[in-house]
Amino acid sequence: MSAELPQETLDPEDWTQLRSLAHRAIDDGLDYLQQSWRRPVWQPTPADVAAQFHAPLPRAPQGAERAYQDFREQVMPWQMGNTHPRFWGWFMGNGTAFGAVGDFLAAIVNPNMGGGNHVGNLVENQVVDWCKEIVGLPKESGGLLVSGASMANFVALAVARSAGAGIDVRTEGVAALPQPLAFYATTEVHSCIQKAVELLGHGSKSLRKIPVDAQYRFDLAALARAVNADRAAGLQPCAVIGSAGTINTGAVDDLEALADFCSREQLWFHVDGAIGAVVAISTTHRALMRGMERADSVALDLHKWLHIPFEAGCVVVRDRKAHRATFSLTPEYLAHAQRGLAAGADWFSDYGLQLSRGFRALKVWLSFKEHGLDKYARLIDQNIAQAQQLGELVSAADELELMAPVGLNIVCFRYRGRGGTQDELNALNEELLIRLHEGGVVAPSYTKLNGRYCLRAAIVNHRTRSADLALLIEEVLRTGRVLQGAASP
Repeated sequence: MSAELPQETLDPEDWTQLRSLAHRAIDDGLDYLQQSWRRPVWQPTPADVAAQFHAPLPRAPQGAERAYQDFREQVMPWQMGNTHPRFWGWFMGNGTAFGAVGDFLAAIVNPNMGGGNHVGNLVENQVVDWCKEIVGLPKESGGLLVSGASMANFVALAVARSAGAGIDVRTEGVAALPQPLAFYATTEVHSCIQKAVELLGHGSKSLRKIPVDAQYRFDLAALARAVNADRAAGLQPCAVIGSAGTINTGAVDDLEALADFCSREQLWFHVDGAIGAVVAISTTHRALMRGMERADSVALDLHKWLHIPFEAGCVVVRDRKAHRATFSLTPEYLAHAQRGLAAGADWFSDYGLQLSRGFRALKVWLSFKEHGLDKYARLIDQNIAQAQQLGELVSAADELELMAPVGLNIVCFRYRGRGGTQDELNALNEELLIRLHEGGVVAPSYTKLNGRYCLRAAIVNHRTRSADLALLIEEVLRTGRVLQGAASP
């Protein structure tokens, strides 16, 4: 009889001790969210704390208790700040307490969502079906949960390219294309669209950036001229990318008109809905999304205006067969069975790049059940109303200047004070923003519109209240006057 081999495990030696630590961690986490308004929005990581992250790889154990204490001291206090009610930077959701519980439970059951026959697939399929319902595409469409809209846009454009190439591009490669492909978006398009075109092998020159109108929306006449010119030059127009909310100003392209154009010109119509696709659930503002339901594909983020904890994005593709044909590859070790653990006609690995995938669907599934979509719709309406309110506060202040129409929930403005040259005002507002961040009271972000540096408040925050917006104006005026050496009026 052979001797028993030594055996180890990563399970705790004392489950009671870990249970106690886990309960403490949950309590600390809920306190962190509940008391977020008491902390600075953002504060820099001190040098002595940052130095701790240059320690060598730990070879010996320090234990869960010590590791958790390191988290509390070195990680928890120095966060980005997007859970705070006065964070309006870039375009980020705030997360929810129960959504975080969903992440914990997903890590506990810990399935690989690439494929296989288990209930996690049913959860993700249902969440994807709910996303189809949100954007108005039929249930027979293809779909996939991804890390965010950057990957969702990549997946959609990969399908558009494969469907419109005229050759088997997976076998032959882009070098075999009979005509170079061209893609069309506006000058306001998110940078991830250019990255997707580049990584698909077409080069940034293949993405035509079409001018916008005074509302920062697609200039449809310019789009038509560009498509006609490319065809005359021997290129093959492939896809038009409309924005359901641009990243700079929140402008929504005329999606109905773009759908008409793409139908007439036989082009793939993709909607980048990372910012605003979920506005379709609002009874008050859903008309802004009219035409999205005619798209060939839609990218949307669930970790933005639906506040699912990062990461949670989705891509929906009308032609499910084209979606699957773009990504499906089934070697012998992934062959699908009729019965058992390897059963299932469709595996999620057939619809995207990843084989190993986390159970991000669970936190979405739980969150939608917790609140219901009607409450999310009311919060979207609330943020849009708050953006209008902030725009009015800016317009009412002589020292401030609204820099663009308030699109959806994004407000771009700057401090003018006593005025100055364009370069002087750009430098003034850039320094003003940094001081706002360092002050820790409010945290907008920034952009440039027509060469003019703007403060940019993206109000996608379920914790924001009207008093927070008034405080933002107060802090901008106070800081701007300090920088210009001006007395308060």
